[in-house]
Amino acid sequence: MLTGCFTALVTPLREDGTVDYTGLEQLVEFQISQGVQGILAVGTTGESPTLLWEEHNDVIERTCRLAAGRCLAIAGTGSNSTRETLDATEHAAHVGADAVLLVDPYYNGPSSLEIRREYLEPVAREFPGLQIIPYIIPGRTGTMLRPEDLALAAAACPNVAAVKEATGDLENAARIRDLCGPAFSILSGDDDKTVALMTSDRIRASGVISVMSNVIPAAIQRLTALLVAGSTTEAQALATTLQPLLGIVGVTTTEASPVGPVQCKARNPLPVKTLMRVLGMPAGPCRRPLGKMTRAGVEVVLAAARAVHAADPQILAPIGAFFGVDVDDRLRAPAAVIDRLTYAGY
Repeated sequence: MLTGCFTALVTPLREDGTVDYTGLEQLVEFQISQGVQGILAVGTTGESPTLLWEEHNDVIERTCRLAAGRCLAIAGTGSNSTRETLDATEHAAHVGADAVLLVDPYYNGPSSLEIRREYLEPVAREFPGLQIIPYIIPGRTGTMLRPEDLALAAAACPNVAAVKEATGDLENAARIRDLCGPAFSILSGDDDKTVALMTSDRIRASGVISVMSNVIPAAIQRLTALLVAGSTTEAQALATTLQPLLGIVGVTTTEASPVGPVQCKARNPLPVKTLMRVLGMPAGPCRRPLGKMTRAGVEVVLAAARAVHAADPQILAPIGAFFGVDVDDRLRAPAAVIDRLTYAGY
């Protein structure tokens, strides 16, 4: 069973939009130094939709090489084309991935039956030595592998033994547990749902594939370890301290445009990469069409980080020690820094 914190790693970019491979190696080393159980390369957080396949494969290969024998290496190889997914999974297997994450095929909208028969099971059968982790996130993909088809795939293919559950629906997660049995690994795909999924007697999730562990890996690994150990009171106290950061994977603000108010949603990985840039970590910008946050959005991110730092300075302290930055100074973020990270006007 997969247990603990698995970081959905950002892909650091240079200002010109190219992949920062030196920064990638630093981020992987930071994660391993903080005790995470695994690293996911090029998931949604790693900007899989906009990385070229050559870049995609390079990031996976470098991550697998660094993680080998130190933590689990998970490669994001899913797409909306089974042929592409098979090719990417073959590469991941060749370079030493322990597991692959297969997001539900997006946009072209296959049914749950089609996802199982034309996508998930063909990949699982082609690569029986790899653990195959379906990634269910209908809010991003517009389609969804249902618990019934997941259970059928798991029964047919022993290497389908875990799922990243990011529906936000606890009833769906409970249905997965009912159908897939006690040995099946349910991993939270939403940072702010991790405690609920892991403490529910009906779900019994065993960990999280986390976005915010890019910034606070040791804290989230400790949170999952406490929950697995049944130290619920201590875990709840830690979760309360972390909650401001767990709630900013996506940030929604209402902006004043020249033609009226507009709701603006900064989606993952924009908020976490923005925070990493403020903190002096190698993250860089997102690749277009993702761009910048609004000033109000950045203020939400900074307020969350400042609240966590004020509650317990040790949570962000590893960033200072590893990257050689002054976290207090960084969180003060002068106007010039904020201006560089935000749009000037709507």
